[in-house]
Amino acid sequence: MSSTAIARGTREVRGYVLRQAEPEDLPQARSVMLDTVYRDFGHGYLPQWHSDIIDLDSYYIAPEDNALFVAVLDGAVAATAGVRGQTPVSPPNPLEVANRFEEGRTATLYRVYVRPEHRRKGLAGALVDACLDFIASRERYTGVYLHTDARTPGAVEFWSKRGEVLFDERTAVNEMRTETADEPFQTVHFALRIPS
Repeated sequence: MSSTAIARGTREVRGYVLRQAEPEDLPQARSVMLDTVYRDFGHGYLPQWHSDIIDLDSYYIAPEDNALFVAVLDGAVAATAGVRGQTPVSPPNPLEVANRFEEGRTATLYRVYVRPEHRRKGLAGALVDACLDFIASRERYTGVYLHTDARTPGAVEFWSKRGEVLFDERTAVNEMRTETADEPFQTVHFALRIPS
């Protein structure tokens, strides 16, 4: 990856500045996230799954062991990635996934979203690296979990190169969730390694 540190906690990738989000970034970061859940997921904002998007400060900025990273170009947020100390539980997650992680010691990646016109420039990978570096700097975390929606273009392929598939809801029967026409689950669950 062609990223170079340009300030403490800041990276540059192909002209984009990657850094931890500041309060003034939150409206634009929220816009990137909402656009993604409407455009890529096809179902839009669902309060039971996306409440963090509305209250980014409480979920990502205020807690000491959580963080939100952004990629900024010419003052506009082009991509996001978040870290939350949240262990996957069953339900809603499959038991195989919940049993894999230690409660209270798991970092979960959220909202790794890139606007379509900024994709294929290494932003998602660089933001994930920033998240993993943040996780590695915290003594609390011993594992990294994430899930992705298979409808997001390139998401499963991207995460498959970076982590281990734990459970694929497209091909496995998950008795904990019931699929409806309004809310089809195409979730793939992953584990990532914390860099040493």
